Amino acid sequence: MIFELQKREFHKCLTILNEQGQVEAKAIVAGTNPGRIFVDNTQAPTSGLIWLGNHDGFIFIGNESNEQFNNALNAFIDSVVAPDAKKVGLKWFEGVGNHPKWDHTIKRLFTHRKVGSWLQRVYVLPKESDRPEKEPTLEQGYTVQKITRHFYENGNNQIGNIGFLHDTIVWSWSSPNQFFREGLGYCILYDNEIVSICSSSFVFENIICIGIETLQAHQGKKLAQIAAHRFIKDCFENNKIPYWDCMDSNKPSIAVAERLGFYQTFHYMGYEFLFEE
Repeated sequence: MIFELQKREFHKCLTILNEQGQVEAKAIVAGTNPGRIFVDNTQAPTSGLIWLGNHDGFIFIGNESNEQFNNALNAFIDSVVAPDAKKVGLKWFEGVGNHPKWDHTIKRLFTHRKVGSWLQRVYVLPKESDRPEKEPTLEQGYTVQKITRHFYENGNNQIGNIGFLHDTIVWSWSSPNQFFREGLGYCILYDNEIVSICSSSFVFENIICIGIETLQAHQGKKLAQIAAHRFIKDCFENNKIPYWDCMDSNKPSIAVAERLGFYQTFHYMGYEFLFEE
């Protein structure tokens, strides 16, 4: 059997998390970011599956050799996870292991499915490392704006596409209030429109995951790099560690991270398959 934990019970999974694993898992278990957790035992979990609150994937945690949990996984995914996923428009199961031993288990469990895979890279930029290179110069007409509550609320309706920012915050946070308590971010504006956002997607203790998005029409102008510079400076001033997680195939993202001085700390595999119709 597999059971769902209540949020007040998430702390029971702290002892089965990989200390060197994904920050996203830690952030959800700590209650900073929203998510759901399914485990083998609600009193003393030994294996579990975390569903990120932004519906961006699943993380397998704990003992990868727990046959009681593993034997129930496929039926649980088909009968519980898949129907809930379809309600929010999710067609794919995208899962990763919280430690490398899960890779073999995931491959073995899903041999009957058409499984694809990819590689993720994780970078960090500790304060004691070299500071990032000099911030590029903004082209004329662009300005940088910190994401404050006043800016977010857009009371004077000055920002025409404020929904871009609202959607970004809601994607990873249970509420704007939670974001302003735990997170931070910067926008780049052009002609009263938000064209690039660099904001925290997940936070655990002093580690902050960076999420960046630039509108296609404004790409190629180093806007992501500039917004990230401001973000990193803010992190350092507040004793935070920036954390960058991206797909190995995302060469532009890797280039920005490495140009900013980030160094790779680990990598992990991701696996995906379509939910059964």
